[in-house]
Amino acid sequence: MALKPNAEAEGDALLGRFESYLLAERNVSENTRLGYMGDLAQLAGHVWGPGARPPFDWGAVGEGAARAFLAALAKDSATATTIRRKLAAARTFFRFLQREGVVVDNPFSLLRGPRKAKLLPKVLSREDVERFLGRPRRDFEEGSLGEYSYRRDSAMFEFLYSTGCRISEATSVKWGELDLRRGSVIVTGKGSKDRLVILGTPAVKALESLRAAIASRRPELADDGADVFLSDKFGRISSRYVERRMKKYLAEAELPTDLSPHKLRHSFATHLLDAGADLRSVQEMLGHASLSTTQIYTHVSVERLKDEYAKSHPRA
Repeated sequence: MALKPNAEAEGDALLGRFESYLLAERNVSENTRLGYMGDLAQLAGHVWGPGARPPFDWGAVGEGAARAFLAALAKDSATATTIRRKLAAARTFFRFLQREGVVVDNPFSLLRGPRKAKLLPKVLSREDVERFLGRPRRDFEEGSLGEYSYRRDSAMFEFLYSTGCRISEATSVKWGELDLRRGSVIVTGKGSKDRLVILGTPAVKALESLRAAIASRRPELADDGADVFLSDKFGRISSRYVERRMKKYLAEAELPTDLSPHKLRHSFATHLLDAGADLRSVQEMLGHASLSTTQIYTHVSVERLKDEYAKSHPRA
């Protein structure tokens, strides 16, 4: 049974101050905020029980309790990634409490989480990408997809593969941030950092067709301040909406339906490196803070070479 979070944790004053700090000073994403607060509610549930009422005596949490929390997570079969995330949340929280003069020591500062297995990201081959990107047009030509949905889906997935953007970056792009003449777009990534990414010719053409389709129906939604990618009812789309559309086309293209839109980002990076692109340029296009994060895609390229070698060399 998973560790139960404390149901009253959101009423703890120190947790409330920490949440404000995350938003105002750390400028974390909504997902990070929710994740950290959920992790700390689970820590409170482990130390004081799921029904205990705040305020909590965080100064009473020592290294023994911290180790017991990580051990309980491991006993519940939490993955290495999950344990490391919860450890990071707790360590950051107690560092904040130190800064505020609430505690002297950080009981999580010397603890280390389990090693994270290095899993190579799944990528689509170039041929698979072509099959996938061609499905919206084929559905439209066969009469199973309306023109606006076809234009939107074509532009959306061409955009993701052409730029290597995260889904959250794509769904928040506005028309005024696109420079279709030059084939570029400014996106806002993690930490609210802006970066310039490139649009290939197919993506530019698909976006031009999409804007024309929107302008013919709802002219105000083709203005510079409007979102580029909208639902069939012209509302803002979510990441889940994009995932559902992708699964539809993957199934039709007879490709694995467990692939997510993020795999287009992986494919983007791997295909660039396969073709000889400079690693630092790919790092910049992906918006990675560290080059080591980008280097995993070089391993993907090596693994593909080894696969081809194994299939083709007589003494592999």
